[in-house]
Amino acid sequence: MKKDLNVDCNTKKEEQQKKSDVTAVGDSQLAAIVQPLLSWYDTHARVLPWREHPAPYRVWVSEIMLQQTRVEAVKPYFERFMTALPTIRDLAEAPEDVILKLWEGLGYYNRVRNMQKAARKLVAEYDGQMPADFDAILALPGIGSYTAGAIASIAFGLPYPAVDGNVLRVLSRIEKSYDDILKQSVKRHFEQEIKAVIPTDRAGDFSQSLIELGAIVCVPNGAPKCGECPLAALCQAHRDGVETELPKKTPPKSRRIEDKTVLVLVSDNQAALRKRPAKGLLAGLYELPNLEGHLNSEQVLDYVKAEGLSAIRIQELPAAKHIFSHIEWHMAGYVVKVEEPEQQENDASDSHDSPGKLFFVEKQQMEETYSIPAAFAAYTEYFKHRY
Repeated sequence: MKKDLNVDCNTKKEEQQKKSDVTAVGDSQLAAIVQPLLSWYDTHARVLPWREHPAPYRVWVSEIMLQQTRVEAVKPYFERFMTALPTIRDLAEAPEDVILKLWEGLGYYNRVRNMQKAARKLVAEYDGQMPADFDAILALPGIGSYTAGAIASIAFGLPYPAVDGNVLRVLSRIEKSYDDILKQSVKRHFEQEIKAVIPTDRAGDFSQSLIELGAIVCVPNGAPKCGECPLAALCQAHRDGVETELPKKTPPKSRRIEDKTVLVLVSDNQAALRKRPAKGLLAGLYELPNLEGHLNSEQVLDYVKAEGLSAIRIQELPAAKHIFSHIEWHMAGYVVKVEEPEQQENDASDSHDSPGKLFFVEKQQMEETYSIPAAFAAYTEYFKHRY
C-alpha cells in the first residue's frame, strides 16, 4: 500500500513538473517577442493622428472610436471630435445632441454617452484630468480592461496590458492556443501573460506594437502575412502550419430579421423626422419615420393621412439592409411628397424632443444638427441629393 502511495506521489510530482515546464516555456516565449516586436514597430508603425500627440484624452477618444470601426474610417471622426471638443471639460459640458451629431456614422451611440458620463465624473473628481491610475481609469463609465490598459500604457507609460481582438489573435497563434478567445477567462489569462513581460520603459509602444501587428500583419479573415512577421520564428502556429485555424471563438448567434418600411416624407426642401424612444435600440436618436413590416403604397398613404398630412404623390425607393450586432433590418422605402404641413401652435423645438412625433426640417438642418443613425443612410442620402 505504501508503495502505491509513493507511486501516486511521484506521478503527481511529474505532472506538476510538466505543468511548470509548459508555463516556463510560455513565459520564455512571450519574453522573447518583446525586442523583435519593438524593433519592427519602430520602423513599421503607421502614422495616426492620435499617435502624434498621445495625451490621455486623445488616446481615450481614439480607442472608443476604434472599437469595431476601421482605422481609416475613424480618422475624420477623430479630427472633427477633437476640434469641436478639445478637452475633457468640453465633452462634459456639451449638449447631448452635439455629441451624438459628432458621433453620427460611428454607431453604438451609448459609447459616446458613456464617454460624457465619464467626462463629468472626471470634472467632478479629478478637475477634468484623466488620472494616471489604472484602477481609477477602469472605474470610469464605459471603460473596460482593454481601454483602461491602452490609456494607462500609451498615455502614462504604466505597465498594463491592452488586450483586444488583434492581440488575442496574435497570442493565440504564437502559443498555438485553441482556447475560445471570447471567454473572459481566456482574455484574463493572456492579460496576465502580457503583464509579466511588458517592458516598463516602453509600455505604450509595446501595447501598440501588439495591436499593430494584429492589424496589418497577423490579420483576420484570411491568411496572415507570415513572411512579413517579425515573430514568425517564434510562432508555434506558423511552425505547425495551422495559422488559419486560429484563433478559436464561439460562432455568433444568428441575427433576428426585422422588416421595416422607411418613409421619406418631403415638402419642398424639408423632410420629416421623429425622435426615437429614450430606451432600446438607437435610443434617443432622430430617424426617418418607419413602420413595421413591408407595406404597400396604399398602406403607406393611410399612415400619411393618419398623421394629418396630404399626399401629392408617392414613389417606391430601392430596398436597403442594415446589420446591427444582433438584429438585421430589411427595409423597403417610399418617398412621399406632401403638402406643406400646418404650423404647430407650440414651439417647434418642443415637438423635436417628443418621441414618435413628426416634425419637418430643412436639408441643411438634417446635415448639421440632427444625429440620424447610419441605418437610414440610403434614404437620407436620397433626400439630400434629390431635394
